[in-house]
Amino acid sequence: MDGESGLIRRIQRYGSRKAADLLVRGYYEEIYVCVCRQVGNREDAMDLTQEIFIAALQSIGRYDSKKSAFRTWLHAIAAHKVIDHRRTGHVTLLPLEDDAAHEGPDELARLDDAELLRRIEGYVSGFDEETQTVFRLHIYDECSFREIAESLNMPEASVKTKYYRLQKRIREEFGNDR
Repeated sequence: MDGESGLIRRIQRYGSRKAADLLVRGYYEEIYVCVCRQVGNREDAMDLTQEIFIAALQSIGRYDSKKSAFRTWLHAIAAHKVIDHRRTGHVTLLPLEDDAAHEGPDELARLDDAELLRRIEGYVSGFDEETQTVFRLHIYDECSFREIAESLNMPEASVKTKYYRLQKRIREEFGNDR
C-alpha cells in the first residue's frame, strides 16, 4: 500500500476503485464502532457507515489535506450523517455487548446507563448542528479540539467554548441522574 495520501491522490485523479477499497477498509471498523456507539443499533450503524463512505468517496475531490487530516474529515462526515439520522427518529440506544441476557446488579446499572445515554442524546440533538458535531467528534470519535477546529474551519477557542458550554448544560440537566 502506498500510504493514505497516495490512495487519496489515486482516487482523486483516476477514480481508482482499488485505492478506494483500500482506504475504506483502513477506516471501516473505526467509523462503524463510532457510529454504532451513537445510534446503538448494529443494522443502522452498518447502513450509516456505508452512507458515510459513499458520501466521502463522492466528495473526496474536495478533500484538502492542508485543512484537516483525512481521519478528521471522515469523522466530520460521520458526525453529520449521525445527526441527520437522529433527526429521522430511528435511534435505538442499546448496549454494544452481545444481546445475551445478563442478570444481576451489573446488568441493571448498564441498563440505567443506557437510559441516561438515550436521554442525553435526545437532549444534545436539540442543539444546533455545529454544537452537536463538536460534541460527537470529541466524545465518540475522540478527536482533539484542534482536529475539530480544522475540520469545521473554526477557531479552536470557539470549538472549546461550544463543547464546554454544552457539557455544563448537560451536567445541569442530568447532574442528579448519575
